[in-house]
Amino acid sequence: MLPSEPNVLVPAPAAKRFYGHGIPGIDLKELTGKLIVIEGADGSGRSTQIRRLVNWLETSGHGTVQVGLKRSSLISEELERAKEGNILCTTTLSLFYATDFADQMENIIIPALKSGRMVLADRYIYTLMVRDIVRGQEKNWVKNLYGLALAPDAVFYLNVPPEELIRRSFAKDQALDYWESGMDLGLSRDMFDSFLKYQDLIRNHFMQLQKEFGFQIIDGSRNEDEVYQTLKAQVTTVLSGNGNGTDHGYET
Repeated sequence: MLPSEPNVLVPAPAAKRFYGHGIPGIDLKELTGKLIVIEGADGSGRSTQIRRLVNWLETSGHGTVQVGLKRSSLISEELERAKEGNILCTTTLSLFYATDFADQMENIIIPALKSGRMVLADRYIYTLMVRDIVRGQEKNWVKNLYGLALAPDAVFYLNVPPEELIRRSFAKDQALDYWESGMDLGLSRDMFDSFLKYQDLIRNHFMQLQKEFGFQIIDGSRNEDEVYQTLKAQVTTVLSGNGNGTDHGYET
């Protein structure tokens, strides 16, 4: 039998806030749960780490809820079908994802936080913002689009070099994704080359966002157990009320 995990601290209360205009009628004082975000590219290990964190938290007595991109019951299937033709324009793609996010924010994230549960997000608005900005959307327009988002209690970006992402993607799927390779941007006719250039752009923009939002960068190129232990220690700190992964907000 595996050794049992130590119990997690009872979450310390922390004030919630929206990044922008928010959602009308929400009493932020009622949102007693914690919102933890794991960011990173496909192949960075996000899903694996969230699965381990969920198991740790639930065995310690915490109710958890998981959210992520393209998981809205309202629009996720339509979004997936729309992407199949690889012909979506940038604004349409942005609005599709924003609708998917808004539905989850209002109908999953906020109710879960109100009930005191831990919400673990497999990517959040930061990925969506970076993708939009890389594709030429005006930054202030993008920030306003996601002004309804709650500032998480902590955000962790799993930083993995593009070359390692390629290796992991092929080990898992034996293929590269059209959109994750940035093929719509015309960076290169070769998908491998386009993937490296696109992921490097995404990575650089995440580093810029880190200065604005203050989230924590984790070396995701290490082995799975090392990354997990780092995340677990950081989440424990957040639960204790002694740390916050999003000390900053939108620049004014």
